[in-house]
Amino acid sequence: MCGIAGYINNDGESADLATLKAMSDAIIHRGPDGEGQIVEGACGLAHRRLSIIDLSDASLQPMVSANGRYVMVYNGELYNYAEIRDVLAAKGHIFRTTGDTEVVLEAIDEWGLTGAASRFNGMFAIAVWDRKERVLQLARDRYGIKPLYYARANRQFVFGSEIKAILASDFVKAHLCAEGLVEYLTFQNFFTERTIFGNVKMLPAGSVMDVRTDGREPVITRYWDYCFQEPTEARSEDDYLEELDHLFRQAVTRQLVADVDVGSYLSGGMDSGSITAIAAKTLPYMRTFTVGFDLHSASGVELAFDERRAAELMSYRFKTEQYEMVLKAGDMERAMPRIARHLEEPRVGQSYPNFYAAQLASKFVKVVLSGSGGDEIFAGYPWRYYRAVVNSDFDDYINKYFGFWQRLLDRDQLRDVLEPVWEDVKHISPTDIFRDVFANRPSELNSPEDYINQSLYFEARTFLHGLLVVEDKLSMAHSLETRVPFLDNDLVDFAMRLPTGMKLGNLTEVVREDENQPGKSQKHFQKTRDGKLILRKLMSRYIPEEVANAVKQGFSAPDASWFKGESIDYVNRIVNDPNSRIYEFMNSSAVHKLVDAHMSGAENKRLLIWSLLSLESWMDEFVDPAGP
Repeated sequence: MCGIAGYINNDGESADLATLKAMSDAIIHRGPDGEGQIVEGACGLAHRRLSIIDLSDASLQPMVSANGRYVMVYNGELYNYAEIRDVLAAKGHIFRTTGDTEVVLEAIDEWGLTGAASRFNGMFAIAVWDRKERVLQLARDRYGIKPLYYARANRQFVFGSEIKAILASDFVKAHLCAEGLVEYLTFQNFFTERTIFGNVKMLPAGSVMDVRTDGREPVITRYWDYCFQEPTEARSEDDYLEELDHLFRQAVTRQLVADVDVGSYLSGGMDSGSITAIAAKTLPYMRTFTVGFDLHSASGVELAFDERRAAELMSYRFKTEQYEMVLKAGDMERAMPRIARHLEEPRVGQSYPNFYAAQLASKFVKVVLSGSGGDEIFAGYPWRYYRAVVNSDFDDYINKYFGFWQRLLDRDQLRDVLEPVWEDVKHISPTDIFRDVFANRPSELNSPEDYINQSLYFEARTFLHGLLVVEDKLSMAHSLETRVPFLDNDLVDFAMRLPTGMKLGNLTEVVREDENQPGKSQKHFQKTRDGKLILRKLMSRYIPEEVANAVKQGFSAPDASWFKGESIDYVNRIVNDPNSRIYEFMNSSAVHKLVDAHMSGAENKRLLIWSLLSLESWMDEFVDPAGP
C-alpha cells in the first residue's frame, strides 16, 4: 500500500527530480516508510512506500523489470500474487523478492498491462513506463478501490494517487469545476471522470490508459465491468449456500496476507462481524475497532445509531482485543479541515465517522479489514431497487430511478442555488449523466429481475465506487491500509450470477423510504425483513443470530438532530456568513431557504447541509481567493 505520482513532458524535455520529489512529499502520509523517484527522459515516476508485504529494501520502488524494459510504480495489494508468481516462474521469470510488487511487474512483462490486470485479484493503481515503446500506461483495479487521478497541463500530462500530488507539480492550479458542481449537487457523487477540480479527472475503475510523449490524446480502455444477470441453469439454494460459504471464507483468508499486524472494523453489523469471525480463526490476537456516537441529543430512529453493544458482544464471542471511540457533535467541526485536505473532493455521505475510525485503528495496526461492498453486491438496499422494478421500457426505468438518485437538489433547485454560475452550467444534463452509466446495458430488459440487476450494476459502478474513494483517502490520511474482502474477484463473480430471488424477496413490492431520512434502512427492514437474504442465512453460521437477522444499520451519526441542535452554531456560521466561500458560486437566499426547511423540521436536508459544509472547507483548503 503506497502512493504513486509522475508526469510526462510532451515536448520531450527531461523530467525534473525536484518536481517528482515535491509530488511524492505531498502524499507522504500514504507512504511514510520510504520513497523513490526516477527520471526516464521525458517521463518521471515517484513513489511513497507503506511497507506491508516484504518489508526489505528489495521491494523498493520505482522497480525495473528483470529484462530492463519496464519501470513501474504500484500502489495496492495483490492477493493472488503467489499463484501468479508460480505461473510466471514456470515460464522462466526469475524473482529476487518475496513480495507482490515484482510479481505485478513481471506479469506486465509477460501479458501486457491489460492482460495482467485482468488476472489480478486485489486492489491497485499502477503506472508503468515502457522503455521500448516510449509509452506510459496507467491502470486501476476492477472496482476502483485504489484511486488514480490525472490532468493535462500546457506541456505535461500529470498523474497521482491523490490530487495533492498533481497540484504539487505546479503544472496545474486548483480551481472549481462548475460542471462537476452540478454533478455533485445532484448525486452527492461523481458518475463521470470529473472531479470538483476544474482540470483534474479520475481514471475509471477497471480501466487502462495509454499516454504517449507526443501530446496525443490519451486512450482509455475498459478491461472489466460488472455484469449482474440471472443464471442460465437452475441450482438448489443449498448448492449456492455452500459455494458462498467457501468463497467468503476464501476471500477473508486471502486478504490476511501481510508482514504486519492486521485488524478489523467491527461496526456491530453483519458484514464486518462475519469478516471478523473468519479472520479471528486465523489471527491469534485479532484487534477490532468500533466507533459509536453520543446520543444525548438524538431522537427517534437515531437512538439506535450507536452499535457498540452489538460490537462488544461479537468481540466477546470471537475473543478479539476491542478498542472503541465515541463521537460527539463537536468532533465533526474539529475534523472538517483535515477531512477536506485528505478527501480532496467531497463524495457520498457524511464521512467524518470513517475518518475517526481510521484514526483509531491506525494507532494499533497497519492493515484493517472493512465490510464495504457487501450491501452493493448482495442487494442490501431494497428500498432503492424497488423504486423502479416494474417498468414499461428502459426510458420509464430511467425516469423513475433518476428521480430517486437526485440525493441533494433537483433541476429547479440547482438553477436557484447555482444562479451566479448558471449560464456556464445550464447545458449540463444530470439525466444524461445518469443514463450514460447504463451505456453497456443488455439490449432487452423484460422482467423485474432484469431491472433489479441493472440497479445493482448502477450502484456498484457509482455509489460503491464513491464509498471506496472515501474509504481509501480517509484511511491513508492515517497511513492505514484498508482491505475489502467482499470485493474478492471470485466472490463478486459469484454474487453477480446469483439469482435475484436469493438476495431479495419482494420483487414487485415498492416500499418507499426517503434517502435523506435517518434510519431508512431500519424502517425498511422492519417492514419487509428483506435484502441480502442468502448472505444473512450463511452468516448465521458465524455470528450471533440476533446480529445476522438484525435490522440493518448504516454507519451514520445522528446528524439530523445535531445540525438542528449542538452543531447549529457551526452550520449557521457557514450558511449565514455572506463572506462564506460557497457564495462565490451559490445564491445565499436559495441556500438559506433549503437549510431553514431542515431547521424547522419541514424537510430533512442533512445530506445537503453536510455537502455545503464540505464545499466550504474544500474552498478554504484548495482554492486561492484571488483565483487561479
